Amino acid sequence: MTRILIVDDDPLVRAGLRFILGTADDFEVVGEASDGAEGIEQTMLVAPDVVLMDLRMAGMDGREATAELMTLPAPPKVLALTTFDTDSHVISVLDAGASGYLLKDTPPAEIIDAVRETARGGTILSSRHTRVLLDKYSENSMHARHHQAREALDRLTQREREVVRYVAEGLTNAEISERIYCSPATVKAHLASIFSQLQLANRVRLAIIGHDAGVLEDRN
Repeated sequence: MTRILIVDDDPLVRAGLRFILGTADDFEVVGEASDGAEGIEQTMLVAPDVVLMDLRMAGMDGREATAELMTLPAPPKVLALTTFDTDSHVISVLDAGASGYLLKDTPPAEIIDAVRETARGGTILSSRHTRVLLDKYSENSMHARHHQAREALDRLTQREREVVRYVAEGLTNAEISERIYCSPATVKAHLASIFSQLQLANRVRLAIIGHDAGVLEDRN
């Protein structure tokens, strides 16, 4: 069973998520919290595998709570919840260690799939929403970030830079493996090497670096 904690300041959202998750035989909702501080307390009490974390809450918000959770000896996976796909808070919660994010209007079946993938250690991104987010993120300080991103990618091999480009496009490991003619396990190994060299926690941060470096333009 995947143990789930729901952290959201809207009781209707919590009730809706509890109902949706309750339809999956392999899920158990072990608790709820109305803000980040309470979410941390509940996490320490009930030890969830996955925390569904609202971004915008009074008191301690989702980013602060996620950062605190990541300091625990055995932190849970965190899946951020947001209302808007251009929410600037998404970037900060991913930086804090979240495994991905979901829009609150995501269809129930996709929410269930996303929680399962998060519990398995996957990263939850939608290529469409990620590109919108990246475009929003790129509105400021593009020059400085472009230079920094280029320097970062220069540390990688040509094949690793190719993997970065496909991650920036929003492709899965299986899709990347088809593009570069190797196994998904090899793609996973490339990603592990890239994350280690660039000191990154997740695919979103890698996608941002690729976007800032202009890897999508390089393919044309």
